[in-house]
Amino acid sequence: TTMRSFASDNNSGVHPLVMEALNRANQNHAVGYGDDPWTEEAVQKIREAFTPDCEPLFVFNGTGSNVVALQLCTSPYNSILCAETAHIYVDECGAPVRMTGCQIRPILTPDGKLTPELLRPYLCNFGEQHHSQPGVVYISQCTELGTVYKPEEIRALADMIHPYGMFLHMDGARLANACVALEKSFREMTVDCGVDVLSFGGTKNGLMMGECVVIFNPALKDKARFVRKQSAQLASKLRFLSCQFTAYLTDELWRKNATHANRMAQKLYVALKDLPEVHFTQPVESNQLFLTLPRPVIDRLLQKYFFYFWNEAANEIRLVTSFDTTDEDIATFVRDVKSCF
Repeated sequence: TTMRSFASDNNSGVHPLVMEALNRANQNHAVGYGDDPWTEEAVQKIREAFTPDCEPLFVFNGTGSNVVALQLCTSPYNSILCAETAHIYVDECGAPVRMTGCQIRPILTPDGKLTPELLRPYLCNFGEQHHSQPGVVYISQCTELGTVYKPEEIRALADMIHPYGMFLHMDGARLANACVALEKSFREMTVDCGVDVLSFGGTKNGLMMGECVVIFNPALKDKARFVRKQSAQLASKLRFLSCQFTAYLTDELWRKNATHANRMAQKLYVALKDLPEVHFTQPVESNQLFLTLPRPVIDRLLQKYFFYFWNEAANEIRLVTSFDTTDEDIATFVRDVKSCF
C-alpha cells in the first residue's frame, strides 16, 4: 500500500534529479574520502551559492552536522545558548552535550526565535572561573516551530555576540524553505548576516541523505577535518553524499522544491483554518503547520495517517508538507478531517 504522510519532510522520497546524480556518480571508481571530482564539483557549487572562501564538509546526517559544527565553536568549559525548542536540546539524545562537553542553556521563546532581548540575560559571567563561559549561540532556520528569522534578526544576534568572541551556529535543516519564504538567497541568509558556521541540510528537501557543515569563519577551519573524522562523520564513498548537493544547487532545484513545499503548506492552512475548533498555534511561514484539534478528531485521523503530537496535553499536532506533496494529498486529508466533525 502507498503511504502519504504529513508527519515529516523526512518521510518524503528522493527527487528524481538527485537519484540521477547518484546513478551518474556510480558509473566508475573514484578516490575515497572526498578526493574525487564529484566532491570537487559540489564544493564549487556550494562556494558559488554562499561565498568563495567557505569550507564545505559533507557529513552523514543532521545530528552529525550539528555536533561537528558545535565542536568547532567550543571548548568543554563553554555553554551553548539556544531556544528551548531547539533541535540540539530536544531531539538529539544529548549528542551535542556528549560530543562537546558543554552545558546547553535553553531560553524560553514564544515562537522558537531567539532575540537580543531574550539572549542578553545569558551573556554573563565572562571570565568567572566557576561558570560555563558562553561560547556559541545556536539558531534554527526555519525554527522548530516553522517560523522564519528575517536577515536583520540574524544580523542583530551576530552583532550582539561577536564582541564577546562568541560564534553563531545556524542549523539550516530547512534553510531552503526559509529562503523561499523571504525571497532571499542562501548567501543573504547566512554569510551576509554574520553566521560563523552552518549546518546545511537537503534531506528534508529532496536529497537521499547527507548534510554539509559550511564553515564561514576562518578561525574555525583548521581543526574541522579532524573533528569530522573523530565524530565518525567522514564517509569513505563521499561522492554519493556530495554529488547530491551538485544536483540540489543546479538550476535552483532547492528553490523549486522548497517553493512547492511552502505553497502546499499554505494550501493546507487555507483549507483547515476556518474549520470549527481548528486553531493554529503558530503562523504558517514555511512548510510546517502547528494546530490544535479536538482529541476525538485527532484519534480518528491517526487511524489513517501518521503524524506527530507537538504538545499532546494541549491536543496540538504538527503537519509538514514536502517537495512531493500533491494537491490530491491535501484534498484527501482535508476531506478526512472534515468527515471527523
